[in-house]
Amino acid sequence: MNPNEPKVLRRDAAQNRQRLLDAAEQVFTESGMDASVDEIARVAGVGMGTLYRRFPTKEALISALVRKLMDDLVAIAKTARDRTDGRGLEQLLYGTGEVIASQRGCLPRLWSDEETKALKAEYWRIMTELLIAAKAAGRIRADLTDTDIEVQFWAMRGVIETTRGVTDTAWKRHLALSIAGMRPGAEELVEAPLAERLARRVSSR
Repeated sequence: MNPNEPKVLRRDAAQNRQRLLDAAEQVFTESGMDASVDEIARVAGVGMGTLYRRFPTKEALISALVRKLMDDLVAIAKTARDRTDGRGLEQLLYGTGEVIASQRGCLPRLWSDEETKALKAEYWRIMTELLIAAKAAGRIRADLTDTDIEVQFWAMRGVIETTRGVTDTAWKRHLALSIAGMRPGAEELVEAPLAERLARRVSSR
């Protein structure tokens, strides 16, 4: 047996897996998560046997996509944490928007997927650090809470989904308006922030 053959097989398998993930992102974005795995295999240019070897079920494929998405978001959060001018939170918000706008197919599962709980916890931990740093730098009003940021993500997702196929930039203006309202000196907020327990109930839907 050629000693290099196993490595070639592993490389081919990895390439097929990536093709399937890329195809799934495209198909789910265009047709929603009800799209068939047959269509994903067709777009990826592989047979159904290859698809099922890499992802035994459609659920396994969706979970892999969500994990990739959360890996990207955690990487963005870590990069934003390197800033020392208090603007890391804003960088995180825009970076998160860019990622979810380009991978809209898995948005319904982004925050509710159980298998990426550890990644989500890391993301929110960094986000909290950035919120504290933004307040200390005078970039963000002192009464803003973690759940206020979470609600902003829900709103951003809504804008992205509503404007799909018409414009890819409306969410950026909406986010800019929201950040303007987060600045110190803005009007006092009458409504109390969303309670953590209620935010968890919403995210688990």
